[in-house]
Amino acid sequence: MVSDVPASPVESYSEISVFKPALFILIVALSFLGAIIGMQIIVTLGISANTSIIGAVLAILLSRIPSSIFSTFRNIDAQNLVQTAISSATFAAANGLLISIGVPWVLGMHELIWPMLAGSSLALVIDGTILYGVFNSRAFPANGGWPAGVATAETLWAGNQGGKRLGLLVVGFVMGIGGACYGIPMASAGIALIGSVFALLMFAVGLLVRGYSESGLIHYNLYEHFVPHGFMIGAGLVALLQIGWIVVKKRRDADGKDIENNPELEFSASRLKKSLLAGAIFYFITALLLTALTQLFTHMSFPMLMGFLLFATAAALVQEMVVGMAAMHSGWFPATAAALISLVVGMLLGFPPEALAVLVGFCTATGPAFADMGFDLKTGFMIRGYGKDLQRERYGRRQQYIAAMVGFVCAMIVVALSYQFYFAQDKIVPASRLYAATIQAGKSSNIAMMLLMWAVPGALLQLIGGPRHQIGVLFSTGLMIHYPIAGWTVLAALVVRLLMEKVWHISSDRISTLAGGLIAGDALTSAANALYPAVKTKFLSMISH
Repeated sequence: MVSDVPASPVESYSEISVFKPALFILIVALSFLGAIIGMQIIVTLGISANTSIIGAVLAILLSRIPSSIFSTFRNIDAQNLVQTAISSATFAAANGLLISIGVPWVLGMHELIWPMLAGSSLALVIDGTILYGVFNSRAFPANGGWPAGVATAETLWAGNQGGKRLGLLVVGFVMGIGGACYGIPMASAGIALIGSVFALLMFAVGLLVRGYSESGLIHYNLYEHFVPHGFMIGAGLVALLQIGWIVVKKRRDADGKDIENNPELEFSASRLKKSLLAGAIFYFITALLLTALTQLFTHMSFPMLMGFLLFATAAALVQEMVVGMAAMHSGWFPATAAALISLVVGMLLGFPPEALAVLVGFCTATGPAFADMGFDLKTGFMIRGYGKDLQRERYGRRQQYIAAMVGFVCAMIVVALSYQFYFAQDKIVPASRLYAATIQAGKSSNIAMMLLMWAVPGALLQLIGGPRHQIGVLFSTGLMIHYPIAGWTVLAALVVRLLMEKVWHISSDRISTLAGGLIAGDALTSAANALYPAVKTKFLSMISH
């Protein structure tokens, strides 16, 4: 976690608006590009790229063009708005919308696609708006980890200020590229240098347990026995109760120092309460709209329909809270796994297949925007001086919210116009196939017992760690991911971090800069590896014709 304001200077306050013509045109153009990149990568690899870094680098490059037209991009706040928009468009198109409408396509329920797209689009907007309301509260503090946001801020600083910071970022960038080329997830190493040590330690343990659960070391298939799902349900429910406690508890004297340094925390409980209540109301309205557009009421009795609406609303809220906490502490957000849990519980409640397809699509759209906007607002919080100028912070954060909404709209347009192109070629996101296969498999009477059995240790682990470290949620996140090398990478990076802090006495801002380079190098390498085959195929096709 970064707690110290960097020694490097912060730019003076300036009101840069999203709607400044040159800036708005670039934001729209890069948002369309980001949406296309996100869709291409997720149908190819099943994951999304961190396009925040790409947007930051592009904005910095434009600022170097010696023309008055590009003078706006020399302002770091403008560069931040550009990266916010492209990042929002990427995750909205890929993780929020394309996965959502892929489920009814695979199930052959094509009549649900357009209603699902409309409902998922509304869910995205609600998701991002809730995060905007709760950011820099005690549940989601601005001084939390938010690793991808730190990496983007370090990239912007280094690109604008140069000097030793740029040199350290370049060193990390080269190491990130080198490690990624050899299959080492260097982004995980970067995250371990700036995230919560306890949370990331449990995340690494979860990764290793899952990674070796189906090998010769551990003869037990965790997924078949719903261990990750049960752990996540238990940890997620306790995490939600912990957030509720933050909302209702009174401010203590011990918090006085934090409030003095960060005045927004004084009213964080009321902001949390208002944002979550408003979010619940709008999620319920969206779920109601979806049942009308998809005519789900023809497949369910009135009591079951009301139960579906209430469950969809609760599942959406729980999903975004759990995904947001995992993203804040580890940089990973288990949106797919959390949506799968909601789907499995929905199956156990007896909802028909059509309702399950709508439910999982709706839940899929909640979470990614919440996590991604948290990263973007963290970047803004850092480059605006860590909230010391409250007027600048609030204005800049509002402009970032507008930029994100522009990115969302561009993503909606891109998905609406191009989804048939991908689906017709059977380019379906793997997560969509997973949800569809789960619905087709039906429910088992043993699933509920397995979920309940493993939910107990998940809840206890989350309770032991408390709301600050979120070790239950992070351990569950690790169990959801089959990526053992990432577990070893995180453990190794945590050891290096302790040496850097305790033995070599390297300052936190220098460690953050190095971490930002590692994450940036890994992100750009991953994006290049995903896009190169498609570009190569297209180029060869053009030559042959």
